[in-house]
Amino acid sequence: MKIDIDIRHIFCACTFAWSFMITPAWASICTILADGETGTIFFQDGPCAQRVSPVSSFKIPLALMGFDAGVLKDQHSPVWPYQPEYEAFVASHKADIDPTAWLRDSVVWYSQKLTTQLGEKNFARYVEMFGYGNKDISGDPGLDNGLTHAWLLSSLSISAEEQIAFLHKVLKRQFPLKARAYEMTTSIIPTYPMANGWTAHGKSGSGWQRGRDGAIDMDRKQGWFVGWATKGARTVLFARLILDETKIEPQGGGRARDSLIQDFPGLVSRE
Repeated sequence: MKIDIDIRHIFCACTFAWSFMITPAWASICTILADGETGTIFFQDGPCAQRVSPVSSFKIPLALMGFDAGVLKDQHSPVWPYQPEYEAFVASHKADIDPTAWLRDSVVWYSQKLTTQLGEKNFARYVEMFGYGNKDISGDPGLDNGLTHAWLLSSLSISAEEQIAFLHKVLKRQFPLKARAYEMTTSIIPTYPMANGWTAHGKSGSGWQRGRDGAIDMDRKQGWFVGWATKGARTVLFARLILDETKIEPQGGGRARDSLIQDFPGLVSRE
């Protein structure tokens, strides 16, 4: 099986620490925090209704699909070997990968092998069930590649507001999925310690925006960090989206993650 790889898949795991309490001139930034129990938003700032590609933040719904369908078995099964035709650009992706490493290292080819095994009918059924963003999994026009590319700067798009609504339903187990799908997905989502006793459970995603002509603009990155934070019995949902207005390094997902981790304790204390 050949899995197509293109420039949309050159995502890096670089980190960048910065505070976004004041929006910098070089980016548009959305931040949402919501109560994990009720889903009620108590902090929102920025272009949070704007839909963009989910890129690797889509690995959360993909994990739910995979565990529910039985394609994924547990945290360390199945192990799928790297094949040269996958053309991975990150050294850690050129290895045998299990579900835990898939989310931790954000391995694109593992996602594509998963959706290929799910098949078009099941993939479409889950996206519709989740009410995920615009639910458009057609892929790039004329290429018939939605099964492996829809979420990679292609047809599927979602807003930060919609990310929060989806994650709340995941936490409350409101989708008709097997209990094990929720349990296994939660167990492989990366965790990050934060100040004041909080722990973030979330997935980043890096990509680029499109210009007015529809072409990918390599000078304008985008970055997601979505998930939930826990402290004792309390859970807070979060979504941060960075939309660069000029060329910035490194990739947007790491910047969204690191800045949210830094900002979160101050933001949640303002509730």
